[in-house]
Amino acid sequence: MAILAEVKRASFAADPARSRGRLFPEEETASRNAFRRDCDRIIHSTAFRRLKHKTQVFISSKGDHFRTRLTHTLEVAQIARALARRLGLDEDLAETLALAHDLGHPPFGHAGEDALNECMKDFGGFDHNAQSLRVVTSLERHYASFDGLNLTWESLEGIAKHNGPLTDRAGKPAGRYAGRELPYAIAEYAKEQNLELWSYAGAEAQAAAIADDIAYDAHDLDDAVRAELVKIEELSALPVAGEIYARVVAKYPGVESGRLTYEVTRRLIAAMINDVVAESGGRFDALNIRTATDVRNASQATIGFSQAMQAADGAIKGFLTPRMYRHPRVLKTMRNAQAVLRGLFGHYFAHIEELPAEWGGDLAGAGDFTRARRIADFIAGMTDNFALQEHRRFFDSRPDLR
Repeated sequence: MAILAEVKRASFAADPARSRGRLFPEEETASRNAFRRDCDRIIHSTAFRRLKHKTQVFISSKGDHFRTRLTHTLEVAQIARALARRLGLDEDLAETLALAHDLGHPPFGHAGEDALNECMKDFGGFDHNAQSLRVVTSLERHYASFDGLNLTWESLEGIAKHNGPLTDRAGKPAGRYAGRELPYAIAEYAKEQNLELWSYAGAEAQAAAIADDIAYDAHDLDDAVRAELVKIEELSALPVAGEIYARVVAKYPGVESGRLTYEVTRRLIAAMINDVVAESGGRFDALNIRTATDVRNASQATIGFSQAMQAADGAIKGFLTPRMYRHPRVLKTMRNAQAVLRGLFGHYFAHIEELPAEWGGDLAGAGDFTRARRIADFIAGMTDNFALQEHRRFFDSRPDLR
């Protein structure tokens, strides 16, 4: 039986013993290093528990076997750890960033994020990545000495910019934020701690980001087949996924659909992981990456897909967009879900007294901006179920989310 050789720790891996530390100094423990403590704090957070009842693509009432934000997050964490292990990176930090990456997502998936961003257009907007940073630096309030989870600099950096630099060296928004302002939550936190928004995040954060893409591709395919929005044989026309499908059908002729789908998606995950490992190894050499600082100062991301796998990733997303993400059945549900959040935002804004005392008790004389940001924080933390419960409390209408 083949046994995988242990991979030597990479020289550019994050080292918990050399962390840049926490905003509020704490005593170290003998049993857990700094990054393991960060990971454990995420797992024990309230925001993490709420992911259980937040939509991935489908509303939870559609069935128990579809992904939620929590199950998606756990799948991303598994893939991130696998990548970190193969690349010699710090597995605890990679897991921390995978577990934290969706903590800021509001109810009802990306549709809910779009609705909340629309409500907040005059008040700094809403961005779930920025909200994840806000959750771990402010909104989680369990510790006696500080707000937030007081994570290490490396974890906060990875949460803020796992998708790439947010500004240039002069502080001008760049990348996905070029031509507009940085998300409010990130811009505000940058006044308190310098996360070097102009640079790439560490390799562990990049591994967590690509793990998110891999999980989306494989598991959204699985959910789409389960929901009968696509047929597994339709994958035959796609690069990589189609080749995997052909091999599985040839090896297991006549196998039932559920087993066939699982065989295809698990092999797709393995193929994507192998591609990232090979491509990233080549980038480390080409960019002369020797230290974690080299990763941050590199001219491009050091972890990613090859051009061929990038094309396959795009083909899968292009395949799923009309059949799943923008399927009329899904769009109808999402429009109704967005109306729920818009209704809640408008009601709370007009009736601030309807917020729980710990959220709205000090807002009587506050301006519109402060009021709106507080309401956005409250709504973003809701589960799908609680958002619907609150909507029923204030409105006679019953949105159809089936």
